[in-house]
Amino acid sequence: MKLTMQLAGQRFAVRLSEAVSLAIPLHFNGPQPNHFGAATAQAKPMQAGDWVGDTRRGGSCNVPELSLNPHCNGTHTESVSHIVNELHSINRSARDLLVPATLISVNPVAANQCSDHYTPVLAPADQVITQVTLQRALDGIGNDWLAALVVRTLPNGRDKQTARYGDSHQPPFFTREAMQYLRLRGVQHLLVDFPSLDKMHDNGHLTAHHLFWEVAEDSHGPAPTAALQRTVTEMVFVPDSLRDGLYLLNLQLPAFELDAAPSRPFLLPLEPDHA
Repeated sequence: MKLTMQLAGQRFAVRLSEAVSLAIPLHFNGPQPNHFGAATAQAKPMQAGDWVGDTRRGGSCNVPELSLNPHCNGTHTESVSHIVNELHSINRSARDLLVPATLISVNPVAANQCSDHYTPVLAPADQVITQVTLQRALDGIGNDWLAALVVRTLPNGRDKQTARYGDSHQPPFFTREAMQYLRLRGVQHLLVDFPSLDKMHDNGHLTAHHLFWEVAEDSHGPAPTAALQRTVTEMVFVPDSLRDGLYLLNLQLPAFELDAAPSRPFLLPLEPDHA
């Protein structure tokens, strides 16, 4: 099967057989990424009276019950309801099957090495992604290719797949100017390989989330202009085999009526099609 697409005057062949998942496999009861000190994701056999859903314990079949926090236990996608009172479920977001996407790699910088801002005030040692960093990485990339943006931070160690983020392991985050720039460029689906757009301990402001969804800062009620269709996907892992550049994104989500859910984003490589 051959799939071709045309965008911004360019024609591409989609390499379907080379699609790469950005989701971190979630090993229940095993090594897994963790944010904010949340309980780890666990699986246990269902029990009903004398019956147990575990063939190793004499059950007729395996029926595990799962316990997880989608925001803290691995790759997940959020809707605007992460920060507002009303439920605009993730099941109603990301309806496009294939989305033009750009993958970039960036080096976070110490806050005392930039002139960007944040709420609360940046600490000198905070590791941030700045507007200048994004401008340089996206130089020459047209807005047509920024419906989705995947941000890979460097260094890109495999320890991201089992990292326990906490006071001794503070992840990077976006500055105010960086988020305003991404909004200006028209990014609808933002994917990152760290656990939150915002600083881990930010006094509850979630500045970057509010800017991305165009919700008044420190408010939990979306304005009529709030960008309800946008999604944020956090804790992806982008293998080194994927080069920075243009792709199609297939963001796979379960039909959960919640603000967030575990997700499985795929990047589909492209090549010029001269047929």
